[in-house]
Amino acid sequence: MQKIPSMPASIWVLGFVSMLVDISSEMVHGLLPMFLVTTMGASVFMIGLIEGIAESTALILKVFSGAYSDYIGKRKVLAVAGYALSAFTKPVFPLATSIPFVLGARFIDRIGKGVRDAPRDALIVDITPPEMRGAAFGLRQSLDTIGAFLGPLIAVGLMLLWANDFRAVFWVATVPAVIALLLLVLAVHEKPRQDEVLNANPLSWRSLKHMGTRYWFVVGMGAIVGLARFSDAFLILRAFETGIPMAWVPLIMVVMNVVYAATAYPLGDLSDRMNHTTLLMAGLVILGLSNLCFAMGTHWVYVIGGVGLWGLHMGITQGLFASMIASSAPPDLRGTAFGFYNMVLGFAMLISSGLAGFIWDLWGAVYTFRLSASFCILGLCILLIVRSKLEVNKRT
Repeated sequence: MQKIPSMPASIWVLGFVSMLVDISSEMVHGLLPMFLVTTMGASVFMIGLIEGIAESTALILKVFSGAYSDYIGKRKVLAVAGYALSAFTKPVFPLATSIPFVLGARFIDRIGKGVRDAPRDALIVDITPPEMRGAAFGLRQSLDTIGAFLGPLIAVGLMLLWANDFRAVFWVATVPAVIALLLLVLAVHEKPRQDEVLNANPLSWRSLKHMGTRYWFVVGMGAIVGLARFSDAFLILRAFETGIPMAWVPLIMVVMNVVYAATAYPLGDLSDRMNHTTLLMAGLVILGLSNLCFAMGTHWVYVIGGVGLWGLHMGITQGLFASMIASSAPPDLRGTAFGFYNMVLGFAMLISSGLAGFIWDLWGAVYTFRLSASFCILGLCILLIVRSKLEVNKRT
């Protein structure tokens, strides 16, 4: 039986909302590292710091928005608030005259992402049958990623048309963000959750203990993957370093997101039927190979290969982690569970992005990508140990 025709309509709408928001975001973020370096005079360490603060802020905030959605029993209102914040900050980028303005805009934009994502993911779990959760997350992620490669394509076309006018492209990026917000408000419907509303404090010690060992193991593995996968800004800078013309650099994000979009749904569907540990190990191997491609040389062929593998890794792991969180967390703590997972991931990404920028400035890009590959090896070792223990337990 095909699962896509049975998918709740709101999942499709949430996917198209994500697609439009990613078109907007990638039009900005695909150009922002070069804009900061060439126009604002920022160092690579500064870019790593900006990206680390911005992304970790979003991920850390998710614990509070997720917990609050559990407490009030409503998801959509928080998702709308988060998407609205991101949409309203888009005009700040073309108006920015200094690095603090850019940092402020990125910070507020990521606050919006932090407010919306955990309630949205919990909403997906609420409205999707359990046997289709991996497919639902994969479908939303595929549509999201279509936006992630359309955004850079549009940015490339406009940069060529307007002779590398960053600010003009940033203005155009505001349009899909506003359309997405209207679509979310008008077309996404939330199921009543009166029977599952949490009356206790979801952030209390008792609630956190109720999550269980399996959930916290998934969170720990997410942290290791976060340490291995720093900001996409470094992929853009690596491509720029190889001599690819500035207007064409965003195309590397197109390559990554084409692979990501093509694999997210089928691999999400596969995660509903396949051992999660085995699939996660495959994702870590592919991420490690991607980092080795980036570290091996400066020719654009290595960059394209690394970016393609990076996108395949994302297609394997993003929906997989969401499905693992959904299956391991108690129903009345789903928002909190997604929030805590993303908070830990946020700290990991803050560390990895800052460290990546520092190492890049000090020793060069090769050592940055080697460090990421080392974290992949660490994750694989842990999973091999855990899997072997599980197999021993089954035999005894």
